[in-house]
Amino acid sequence: MPDAERSAAESDAARSSDCISEGTIRDYKVLNDSNIVVTAMGRRKYHVELTRRAPGLRSAWSIGFTSPSSRICPGFSDLLVDDNFGPERVRIGSIRRLTEEEYEDLLYRFGKAAAGKQEPPAPEPVEGAEVEELD
Repeated sequence: MPDAERSAAESDAARSSDCISEGTIRDYKVLNDSNIVVTAMGRRKYHVELTRRAPGLRSAWSIGFTSPSSRICPGFSDLLVDDNFGPERVRIGSIRRLTEEEYEDLLYRFGKAAAGKQEPPAPEPVEGAEVEELD
């Protein structure tokens, strides 16, 4: 594997094991039954992927996190989903901090936002459409 690819893969692997301080969580957006975006203080956004589907996640009255420490980390922290039938625990599989561009791409990928700003195509020259000057 070339060095550039290896460092990109290592960077992605390191970012997929990000943690979130529990006290900094401010908001969340449900993407589907196993993916959410958590907003922490400072407008930092994290993609949280669960180890399995949580069918009540989309209609949940509230969600919460449990962890043996004050940090929410993949592998040993859980998402609590309360869909009015009692809380369900689902293990967090990965957490990855997002850039603003990655956040927009993720929303688009899950059908939660329209495509980003796109440049209009440049007009193509049409043969025979030259301007002729008259005397």
